Amino acid sequence: MLADLHTHTTASDGLLSPQELVSRAKEAGVDMLAITDHDTVSGVTAVAEAIPEGLQLIPGVELSANWRNLCIHVLGLNINLQNQTLLNGLQTQQAVRQERAVKIAERMERAGFKGVLEGARKLAGNEYIGRPHFARYLVSSGQIKDEKTAFKKYLGQGKPGDVRHGWPAVEEAIAWVIAAGGSAVIAHPSKYKLTNLRLEELCREFREFGGAGVEVVSGFQEPELTSKLARMAGRHGLLASTGSDFHRPGLGWADLGRASPLPAGCSPVWEHW
Repeated sequence: MLADLHTHTTASDGLLSPQELVSRAKEAGVDMLAITDHDTVSGVTAVAEAIPEGLQLIPGVELSANWRNLCIHVLGLNINLQNQTLLNGLQTQQAVRQERAVKIAERMERAGFKGVLEGARKLAGNEYIGRPHFARYLVSSGQIKDEKTAFKKYLGQGKPGDVRHGWPAVEEAIAWVIAAGGSAVIAHPSKYKLTNLRLEELCREFREFGGAGVEVVSGFQEPELTSKLARMAGRHGLLASTGSDFHRPGLGWADLGRASPLPAGCSPVWEHW
């Protein structure tokens, strides 16, 4: 079975509509698809009743959370989309995002850029505004040559546009997922650039807080990294998940259905639903 449990649509910072994402996943041979937009479930609800035969849709979300002053992303998989605890949490997340967007825009304006907040909002077109929208606006308006430069100089970790305040503690995000009957999973653990010791600590505490799993595979990655994360999951009693973290076509290492297979010995998160 080909599972892709980490994807994004225009409901957050993806470039494909929910309908386009589902069609592309079907064409790619995906059997099980989770739509996990950032801090919103509007993308998955838009297509929940229109899934083609042979494709299983897993309701999901990707929550921004705080762990030791570091922004960690928590996937909520197989969630109840009507759960009020989760919906209240998402409403809080959206308010934080709106405040964060204003702060990012202020910092970018001080750096010399113009029309930043209005431009990002027009591109977002919904309740979600993320750093990718700022990057896209700066490129489309001719103020920066490409999105890679935007993140490298202004929007990436530790840069002026990296506003981290306001996210809930990771244990609170996990609690929202559990309340909605879902499985909480650490998203793309290698992207946080943690030392091995700190990553072990994150996995240990995540499990203690009630977390269920870790994304052993994120996109097309090196076998050594996959093996390392599989062993780490086993040490901490965490289930294994896999996903492309798809945002747009054209990125071969993060395209739908391209994630490396889970290693033998892993306990897939979907087998426990």
